[in-house]
Amino acid sequence: MRLIPTLGLLILSAITAAAQTSATARTPQGHPDFQGIWANDTVTPLERPRRFADKDVLSESEATEYEKDVIGRWRDKFGDLEVTTSGELDDAWQEYGRVVPTRRTSLIVDPVDGRIPALTPRAKALADARAEATKMHPADGPEDRPLADRCLGGTTGPPMLPPPYSGILQIVQTPQYTLVFNEMMNDVRIVRMAVEHRPTAIRQWLGDSIGRWDGDTLVIETTNFTDKTHFRGSGTELLVIERLTRVSPDTIRYDFTIEDAASFTRPWSGALWLHRTDKRMYEYACHEGNHSMTDILRGARAADTKSEKR
Repeated sequence: MRLIPTLGLLILSAITAAAQTSATARTPQGHPDFQGIWANDTVTPLERPRRFADKDVLSESEATEYEKDVIGRWRDKFGDLEVTTSGELDDAWQEYGRVVPTRRTSLIVDPVDGRIPALTPRAKALADARAEATKMHPADGPEDRPLADRCLGGTTGPPMLPPPYSGILQIVQTPQYTLVFNEMMNDVRIVRMAVEHRPTAIRQWLGDSIGRWDGDTLVIETTNFTDKTHFRGSGTELLVIERLTRVSPDTIRYDFTIEDAASFTRPWSGALWLHRTDKRMYEYACHEGNHSMTDILRGARAADTKSEKR
């Protein structure tokens, strides 16, 4: 009879060991294995919506209602005008999702108000100048349009924020590189497992990313952004620090910190989770199907002609 509890303990130990092994699957080099297809989609916004004021965490019932409130979330982002004038803002055309596991009202965890810190006077002046230039010359040529309009950038990072749709990414690891391939825009980030950045004269729209291991956490540091990369008002001194930690067999916690003393009055940080998925990744043929760019430029030229005739 004593064999039964002993057998039970052995089975429990085997199950526990298997779970731990699965949660900490490792590469031949001994590092946590992040390889696979992951989803980083969530309906939790980067900044806390004004309607939640000082509420940093939703109750379970509030979270459920928020996940269903597609139009309300669009209204938080764009106000009433976009909701009432666009025929696309309909439940049938929007993807549903879940809030982050902590049920926070924002991805931003620091500052505590869940909002991006204020821009410095210099950064605000530059942002205002860019906005004025866009207002006066919205479509003189393709370069006047935002990077997303031109299929040159989106929310794929760094930092890797959830896109409005196609929130799927693939991670591939080798001893020398960690590659992050995003379905949205089909952007590819190549993180060099190196100790030094490239010279500051070499600048890229996605920056220069180098990685290192801090225990079982992959730390990615990205600098050397171009003067055309403006993440929420950032400039060429932008530094993005990302931390990926495998917290379960099917979950990676993703933390990021934004530092840019020339642009923001203080650093700020956020957190979200990547979930393993069996969804397929598809080609994101943005350039090939980018009729909006052609239509925007055609409309601008028509407006120019109409103005010249007056």
